[in-house]
Amino acid sequence: MKLSEVKTALKKLNTIGFQLPNGKLVPKHFHVTEVGKITKAFIDCGGSVRNEEVANFQLWNANDYDHRLQPEKLLNIIELSEKILKLEDLEIEIEYQTHSDGLDTIGKFALDFDGTNFLLTNTQTDCLALDQCGISKNKQFLKLSDLNAESCCTPESNCC
Repeated sequence: MKLSEVKTALKKLNTIGFQLPNGKLVPKHFHVTEVGKITKAFIDCGGSVRNEEVANFQLWNANDYDHRLQPEKLLNIIELSEKILKLEDLEIEIEYQTHSDGLDTIGKFALDFDGTNFLLTNTQTDCLALDQCGISKNKQFLKLSDLNAESCCTPESNCC
């Protein structure tokens, strides 16, 4: 989701909700502690130089249970960030403290919107140079049970 899409959605909302991939909502007393621009310059495993930029929101919960961030306030924070940080209409990345399998770490999520809530969607790592790695994107998986038994070697065939 791009920054312009978030701004458009905020103008139509009375309250802000962020929903995690598991369906649970981020507690209503969340804060947006950062709005920023992250620039990443790197070389992929194929040797290509790459540059990426995203707008970044960091969500955080404190014990101030009466806190509620209003859409107008977040819109003001975004507009100030656009002005000061010269944010373009970038894709948004959300950082949020996650708790999974006893591990507490910062999770990075993409963002979507369902008309009511902003949806934190899972992201994945990927190879950006599959053609250089020798990894086929369309790798064929077979079930051993689907193999024709007659085409397989047997202990007596001496093919192994």
